[in-house]
Amino acid sequence: MKHILKKISHHKYRKQFHLKKDLTLFNATSAGVGGMIGAGIYVLIGAAAGLAGNSLWITFLFSSIIALFTGLSYAELSTLFPTDAGEYAYVEKATNKFLAFIVGYLVVVTGIVAAAAIALGFAGYFSELLRIKSLMIIALCIIIFLSLVNLAGISHSKKLNIFLTGFELAGLLILILFGAHLIGTVNYLEMPNGFEKVLEATALIFFAYAGFESVVKLSEETKDARRVIPKALLLSIIITTTIYTLLGLVAVSAVGWKELSMSSAPLALVASSLLGSKAFVLLAIIAMLSTSNTILITLVSNSRMIYGIGSKVRKLRLFSKVNRITRTPHYAILLSGIAASFFVLFENIKLVAEIANFAIFLSFFSVNSAAIILRYKDKRKRLFKIPLNIGKFPVLSLLGAIFSIFMISRLPFLVNIYGISILLIGILLYYLIRER
Repeated sequence: MKHILKKISHHKYRKQFHLKKDLTLFNATSAGVGGMIGAGIYVLIGAAAGLAGNSLWITFLFSSIIALFTGLSYAELSTLFPTDAGEYAYVEKATNKFLAFIVGYLVVVTGIVAAAAIALGFAGYFSELLRIKSLMIIALCIIIFLSLVNLAGISHSKKLNIFLTGFELAGLLILILFGAHLIGTVNYLEMPNGFEKVLEATALIFFAYAGFESVVKLSEETKDARRVIPKALLLSIIITTTIYTLLGLVAVSAVGWKELSMSSAPLALVASSLLGSKAFVLLAIIAMLSTSNTILITLVSNSRMIYGIGSKVRKLRLFSKVNRITRTPHYAILLSGIAASFFVLFENIKLVAEIANFAIFLSFFSVNSAAIILRYKDKRKRLFKIPLNIGKFPVLSLLGAIFSIFMISRLPFLVNIYGISILLIGILLYYLIRER
């Protein structure tokens, strides 16, 4: 790593160098699954169980429907615009630069804050194992290390992602395998706090699905991206939903939703119940690997989003520069890592997840709307087309947009206030950097 950084310091950076196309369908799908199966499921499943009770599994199904509708919009748009700018490019083509910038800004802020929160989650597991109390230092170290992996090149990130995704999938599959015999032992339609709380739990647990859209931001580094990215998006959602739903059934069957909701390490508790007390250490290690993977994917996709916006906004052009040695957007990577390091000061993962969901739902509303508008504005043939249409009108995109707004209404009032404040800062930033 030092050798790479030394080489970087002795070369000039030229914008004409492009990102290296090195990713396949397997790599892109792995990135999508790895981006979703991370801190959300390891940390938030307990809080969601406290709201939904034994109906926890339903929250995963509801979340998957929203993700699938929006994923179909992403899939179609990615075939038209295979760019790392992702949401920014889609909304710009459908509407204007102002709305495009706001959506891109929300996606970047979400990624930065989420990476910081997940790093603190990693630090929590790390400190439990090694009895180190300084969570902030641990979180900073993991962000710095993974930023360097990101900086070293997409091939390094790809290899580490595959390795970590394998570990985190293995951990969850072990729990499902050893707990499968318990499925059917409780009433899975029990809603102790009512259906309203099931919807609130869905709005919270959706953070565990955030990450499938990160696949889009790898378009410029994916071989045959117009065909591969849509497949990777849908495969990521299907694989993750299957695992989450089965895990939700096993979790409430193994320890009960009340006990699950009171635990600060809910899946470690499930592991202890199924495999004995020593399983806590195993799950803690797997959780650390899982959260590391989520941080890596978040930092990679976030830096690519910054890179994409930099190529669109003249005053941010610095962030579109690509290093000639590593073929990575080094300035965008540095900004993403530094900003995430700053936000480790915020330690409430649940609150951050809900704030992130506000921005995610708003950006999903924008993407679904863009898919509808571009059906009429862009007449090019689609390599992938959203199913269920009335003429040109994509019905599933409309449902995705409606559900996204509905989910915002299910978030706590204070979270919406925070979300609106972040939105207003983005609007101010746009007017400060816009071309006159």
